[in-house]
Amino acid sequence: MSDIGNSNLNDTDETRVDLEAELKASNIQEILDQLDRELIGLKPVKTRIREVAALLLVDRLRKKFELSSETPTLHMSFTGNPGTGKTTVAMRMGEILKRLGYVREGHLVTVTRDDLVGQYIGHTAPKTKEVIKKAMGGVLFIDEAYYLYKPENERDYGAESIEILLQIMENNRDDLVVILAGYKDKMDKFFMSNPGMRSRIAHHVDFPDYSAEELLHIAKLMLARQNYRFSEAAEKAFSDYLPLRMKLPHFANARSVRNALDRARLRQANRLFADAKKKLSKFDLITIEAEDVLASRVFTEGSLDADAENA
Repeated sequence: MSDIGNSNLNDTDETRVDLEAELKASNIQEILDQLDRELIGLKPVKTRIREVAALLLVDRLRKKFELSSETPTLHMSFTGNPGTGKTTVAMRMGEILKRLGYVREGHLVTVTRDDLVGQYIGHTAPKTKEVIKKAMGGVLFIDEAYYLYKPENERDYGAESIEILLQIMENNRDDLVVILAGYKDKMDKFFMSNPGMRSRIAHHVDFPDYSAEELLHIAKLMLARQNYRFSEAAEKAFSDYLPLRMKLPHFANARSVRNALDRARLRQANRLFADAKKKLSKFDLITIEAEDVLASRVFTEGSLDADAENA
């Protein structure tokens, strides 16, 4: 008979735990609420993060009853276009893991291929191990992870870095979570070429692009955090700007919105500076006007080349 059927496990009040109290004690709800405030939309992503948090909380409760089980595999793959919140979610994931006692520090170390792979024999192993040492106790976020594998180049050392990562991901999963990130199609090819890596990834999370409406909401939040605001006409102009910009090359969701707002602030400052004798009110200093948005080359040139990100 299994332990679950053992008569020693009596379902009495004395053997029960208060889930709500445990949730409050862990303070992870605070992180989940913060994620909701920081990121607009992304409901499937937030749902998956909540599911992982619930798994870890329940696993912690099981230990109170001495219900042994293996440490859950928490390595993840985040796929999606730039500017969809992958780094922010990785940061909050680290905080959740720390508060639930699954890693010691909960810090985030973000790297790319250049931080892991050397350019000559004997260079890759120490580089990769040094990065892992810095990330231990937290989350290692490898952006554009598919660049680690370059089978077309016989002298490439990315495979050596992958082998070290695989070993660490298996043997140190109780103190390090690895998150691989990048475009979905390229990540799919990467996993097909590296079955060992795929087998160690327990959670695949896809980050959808934002809609124009969501991006407008994001823009208003970004401005508010910096003590700026749109005038009514400027909000309408930015609402018109977004679908035009989204059709152009190198669009990066919230990242492109941030860059567009930076340029609007630059134009606002130049507009105010042009009339230096004018006495400025607080309203003048915080308000982005329609002309600050409509001066974008997205409106003036209709279509742009590869330099669209600077429009």
